Amino acid sequence: MNASSATGNMNRLCRLAGVGLAALLAAGAAVADEYDAGDLERWDQAYRSAVKEGDELFHGGLASENTLQCAQCHPNAANTHPETYPKFQQQLGRVATLFEMINWCIENPLESAPLDADDPRMVALQAYIAFERRGMPLAPGKH
Repeated sequence: MNASSATGNMNRLCRLAGVGLAALLAAGAAVADEYDAGDLERWDQAYRSAVKEGDELFHGGLASENTLQCAQCHPNAANTHPETYPKFQQQLGRVATLFEMINWCIENPLESAPLDADDPRMVALQAYIAFERRGMPLAPGKH
């Protein structure tokens, strides 16, 4: 086989591989996007349940060591600005996520143990905070 023939075969293989990959991706996307009104309702109920739990935690349900609650400094999640994260936080001396700042507040003013990122309470707190600020445009890094 000469170099020109080998190059032609390689080009055909690459095109076939590209077409095959595109077909696989399209098939996966079609499956991923399939849902109905019942799914939307179920997902909305799960979200609203997390928001409700976060509201309860935010307003005293975290059982802090010193009896403080998030709402004492941030009534109705005021001044939390989830739409601005990640951003530089002076308390940490670096760029931080909302999750990290929630834990900073839990550890410092509330004097309690931090929550893991996948702890349902952390997810609920973030859901409540974001819900209270819904409609605000994203502005990462803004102060």
